[in-house]
Amino acid sequence: MECELPRVNSNIEEMKQYFETCKTIAVIGCSPKPEKASHRVAKYLGEVGYDMIPVYPKEEEILGKKVYKSLLEIDRPVDMVVVFRKPAVVSAVADACIKRGDIKVLWTQLEIINNEAAQKAKDNGIDVVQNYCAMVEHKAIFL
Repeated sequence: MECELPRVNSNIEEMKQYFETCKTIAVIGCSPKPEKASHRVAKYLGEVGYDMIPVYPKEEEILGKKVYKSLLEIDRPVDMVVVFRKPAVVSAVADACIKRGDIKVLWTQLEIINNEAAQKAKDNGIDVVQNYCAMVEHKAIFL
């Protein structure tokens, strides 16, 4: 995939609204390794009060939470999905969000941009944030 700039994105006020209304956040690609950004962000989200759900194919538990192998395996409602995967994978994540029907926000971390997937999510009523760190933005808005 070529380098892209986000054409589909939310602004800071919308991000604030997402953080205020979303309670459960699935972190796709949540690493068990504490030195990885996905681990630090997932830990932070849990520490500030969100019900953080790790999604990672190779672990049973991360940060004391049950790990799900995929978004579709999660057996309770999810409000937001934060993605730590390559841009090409975001299309499959968007499809899973659409299939679930309960996802309100698809959020891709820094340098993860897939405008086609973002537009598909948006067309199906899912708000989109691309190329922003959920932890950095939450801190900037609320701390």
